[in-house]
Amino acid sequence: MRAFAVIAAAPMKAVFPLLAAVSLFAGCAAPRPEHHVELNFAALNDLHGHLEATRFDEGGKAGGIDALAATLHAWRQEDPELLLVGAGDMIGASPAMSAMFADEPTIQALNLIGMRATSVGNHEFDNGRIELLRQAKGGCANSPRPDKACQFGPHEGAKFSYLAANVIDSRTSQPLFPAYRIEEVKGVKVALIGAVLKATPELVAAGGVGGLQFIDEAQAVNRLLPELRAQGATVFMLLIHQGGHTKARYDQQYCQDLDGDIVDVVKRLDPAVRVVVSGHSHNGYLCRVDGRLVTQAERYGHMLSRISLVVDRQTGQVVDTSARNIVVEPGKHAAVPAVDALLASLRARSSVELGKPVARLAVPSISRTLMPNADESPLGQLVADAILASGRKWGAQLAFTNTGGIRTHLEAGAGQVVNVANVQAVLPFANEIVVMNLTGAQIIALLEGQWGGVEADKRGVLQVSEGFTYAWDARQPLGQRIVRESVKLNGVVLDDGASYRVAVYNFLAEGNDGFVTFRQGSNLAPTGVRDTDSLRSYLQRLEHDNKPAGTHGAVPRIVRIK
Repeated sequence: MRAFAVIAAAPMKAVFPLLAAVSLFAGCAAPRPEHHVELNFAALNDLHGHLEATRFDEGGKAGGIDALAATLHAWRQEDPELLLVGAGDMIGASPAMSAMFADEPTIQALNLIGMRATSVGNHEFDNGRIELLRQAKGGCANSPRPDKACQFGPHEGAKFSYLAANVIDSRTSQPLFPAYRIEEVKGVKVALIGAVLKATPELVAAGGVGGLQFIDEAQAVNRLLPELRAQGATVFMLLIHQGGHTKARYDQQYCQDLDGDIVDVVKRLDPAVRVVVSGHSHNGYLCRVDGRLVTQAERYGHMLSRISLVVDRQTGQVVDTSARNIVVEPGKHAAVPAVDALLASLRARSSVELGKPVARLAVPSISRTLMPNADESPLGQLVADAILASGRKWGAQLAFTNTGGIRTHLEAGAGQVVNVANVQAVLPFANEIVVMNLTGAQIIALLEGQWGGVEADKRGVLQVSEGFTYAWDARQPLGQRIVRESVKLNGVVLDDGASYRVAVYNFLAEGNDGFVTFRQGSNLAPTGVRDTDSLRSYLQRLEHDNKPAGTHGAVPRIVRIK
């Protein structure tokens, strides 16, 4: 199978003036031989449509598309041939400002800052392959969300390449997107190869990735090398939406303790792949794995990985690799007018709708952080309760939601009032509520399955609605952790043979996130109620009843026995 590819011989025009090249790391390095050349890259991952600066863990705010543009502008004054690359999740799970326009403003912004190529991420598939192809190629036709598509203006598509070597269309046996893009930089041909975690089908709605195969990442990359060498490429960089974790600081050079799924992939890569730009785990790190440089730039545009490769022109071989993670500080560099204008227009277009008040809270915010020694968050309970309230009309008796679907805390503004933007920031996926029948035995099997399968350690325990309680014993083996007699609905022990009406988002109803038992549900009732509408209605009802959300502190419904 020949890989679908993109070849580029000259830099793509961006909005930045290009000045004389200066080494990004000049000033402290020893003089290098004349036949050695430095190639410079900036890497971004997991932007998730965050076009405005957001809170950074180390204090203050970082990121924002205007600050990213200004930073890259400054760096390109040092090296006009610097390439901006990405490791997926540029869009999807986005704040309302971008999501309300089908993330088209984010793609437009990436065009303006000169993104050259990015791997797809799992969140690029949030609205299905058809919508992703439309977002990438441009146009308005065939969008599954016509209320959002092209509402910001004509959508011209991505001027950069989406890459996906390991995402295969079963019908054509070809990659859904190009597997790679070859760039000629300072006379050196660099192959940028893209891949996404093979577990993507477990993380997105099944209907959106039907007919696609997500094959082994390392195998998909390695088989490309002969084809790439035949086209003259001598430098190989992998852009992959898969990640890991380390105890090292985001700016420490270089960690040796990287752990997680990315490590196995890196160790199985062809030795010629010297640099791996990673994503997905939202951690900033600069690591070495089997002699390879592995980077990640945290999330939301808070930082950029500034990567340098020294290449021997005579042999085409990489002789040195280095990198730094640089926090993107708003206001540090001169602004880029075209990007500032885009952001100003977007703010103006979105502010009226997003600023509409929804309801008052009893507290300044409701947290998605798990309670001490518990598996639940106050916000997780609130969302599950909202799902149950919306599903009552279809006979719902209990509800579940997954922690990964809750993206941020519910933050109130002045007067402890939340607005449309606050609600959409919590639930950005536009899921719909589905009510189904599950037997007591199936519910027990569902609960037992919370600690097994793909990425079980990351997805967390299902959040449950009021009235449903149970205990689990962490000391017991998988499949035997639920304390059977503790599983109760409104104080009554669940009957294995009885049928219960359960409300969930369609994402879970399709068996995603590893919760496959939901696929066994019967008498499914698609309610047509969206996640944000459900939460807004519930918040308004609580305020109307003089019990605004947060009035009573969250009490655990799940008991963990240690």
